Amino acid sequence: MKTREVLHAELERCARCPRLVAWREAVGRAKRRAFRDWTYWARPVPGFGDPNARILIFGLAPGAHGSNRTGRPFTGDASGAFLYPALWRAGLANQPRATHRGDGLELYGVYVTAAVRCVPPQNRPTQAELRACADWTRRELELLPKVRVVVALGRIAHDAMLAHFGLKKRAHPFAHGTEHRLPNGWVLLDSYHVSRQNTNTGRLTVEMFDRVLARAKRLAGLE
Repeated sequence: MKTREVLHAELERCARCPRLVAWREAVGRAKRRAFRDWTYWARPVPGFGDPNARILIFGLAPGAHGSNRTGRPFTGDASGAFLYPALWRAGLANQPRATHRGDGLELYGVYVTAAVRCVPPQNRPTQAELRACADWTRRELELLPKVRVVVALGRIAHDAMLAHFGLKKRAHPFAHGTEHRLPNGWVLLDSYHVSRQNTNTGRLTVEMFDRVLARAKRLAGLE
C-alpha cells in the first residue's frame, strides 16, 4: 500500500481535467488583490488530517482563493473560518485558526478532503470531473482504515460518496442531519456546506454544525 506522501505527490501532478487545470492556473495568475504577494498553489489539493481518523470530512472542492491558494483543504477562506473553529470546539483540532500550510494546525481523529481536488469555475464541477476524481477518493480512503463516519458537506459531496459505494441517490436523498448506513458499515452523515452562502444566511448556524460534529463523534466512538 502506498503512503499518503507518495499518493499526494502523484495527485499534485494530476492533469486529467483540462478545464480544471486551465481554471486553477488562471486563478493563480490573476490572484485576488489581498493576496497579490502570494504564490498560489494552483494544483490539485491533497487531503489533510489524522492518518488514524475515524471521521472523514468530505467537502466539494477547493476554494479559488482559499485552498487553491494555500494548498490545504478549507484553509484561508470563509469556509475554513467556519469549519476549523467548529472542529476545535469539538476537541478535534488543536487550534481554531487555519491560514496556511505550516500554521501549526493539527487534527485529532479527523481527516479532511473533497470530492474534487481542483477548483472548478463557479464552484460547479461537471459529472465527468467528479468521475475523474473518484479514483483519487478511492485511493485516499484505502489509506484511512479507521474511518467510521463520513460527514458530507453538501449535496454534491453526498452524491459523490454514494457513487463511491454504488448507491442510488433516490434511496439515500440528501438532507441536513440525516444518517445513511453505507455497505461497509460506515455512516454517511449529511450537513449543509460550510460556505458563506449557507453560514451568512442562517441556513447553517454554528449550533447546527456543532450538533453534526457531536453526532459524528458519538457514531465514531470519539466521545
